[in-house]
Amino acid sequence: MEKRVQEIVLRDSATPAIPNLEMGGNVLLTRLDEIVNWARRNSIFPLTFGLACCAIEMMSTAGSRFDIARFGMEVFRASPRQADLMIVAGRVSKKMAPVLRQIYDQMPSPKWVVSMGACASCGGIFNNYAIVQGVDQIVPVDVYVPGCPPSPDALIYALIKLQQKIRTQRLGMLLELPTRPSPAIEQGDKTPALESHASG
Repeated sequence: MEKRVQEIVLRDSATPAIPNLEMGGNVLLTRLDEIVNWARRNSIFPLTFGLACCAIEMMSTAGSRFDIARFGMEVFRASPRQADLMIVAGRVSKKMAPVLRQIYDQMPSPKWVVSMGACASCGGIFNNYAIVQGVDQIVPVDVYVPGCPPSPDALIYALIKLQQKIRTQRLGMLLELPTRPSPAIEQGDKTPALESHASG
């Protein structure tokens, strides 16, 4: 059976053909959420917050053997104003807790936190008055890395999971907008839905 090429299509089959239009380059159609999240997840600047032995494992992820530069996060920042990811590596004492919170508040939004190791996640073996029993009591944590200490592979896996989480975020979720009560509630007028909910 003879096969012949009838037409060569220089476009994706999902892209609609626009007649009488000569395109001089490529055209990309996407949502604003997708392009912003693509830029954010591929240019994460981690803030080093190494407090104990987990910090040694965190430092080795930037070395040539593991090389987190492959994932777009090779630039460890020493200033919180230039970072958007805090990796809490090690145990957090009650004396260090306000410092950690202050540094977190100085980071620009959007920002994320990775709790690395058992000590940062739940206090680890230090079940006493001096160690915070979980860094989530001070800052909101996005990804937990188990282990004592976790391997660099585990931290890289957690960073990949964080990238997947950033990919699904929406701009409305990332913007902190001030909320105002509706005028009906301010005037004391209740809608039937509110009255039924209040009475129930």
